Amino acid sequence: MPAAKAVEYLRLMEQSGLANYRATKGNRGAWCLHRTEGEVTHVEMFTLWDDEAAIRRFAGDDLLKARYYDFDADFLLELEPEVEHFEVFGA
Repeated sequence: MPAAKAVEYLRLMEQSGLANYRATKGNRGAWCLHRTEGEVTHVEMFTLWDDEAAIRRFAGDDLLKARYYDFDADFLLELEPEVEHFEVFGA
């Protein structure tokens, strides 16, 4: 996103996105990672879940389809169509 919009976007994500993740049964935590490079701020959502069923409670049946909020298109330069999932080892 344009760096000039980052503060407003992060505020919206704290109020809605992170709150939605954290309110979902089986969510173990949610964070919005961000870094600014010049005039662009990059954002990644990082979440931890009990199991696949917990992810489905948040994301729906298509676990790979990215879920966006109505305001995302006003901020983000790209809307990736899919997400990536990883399993935690050694926790």
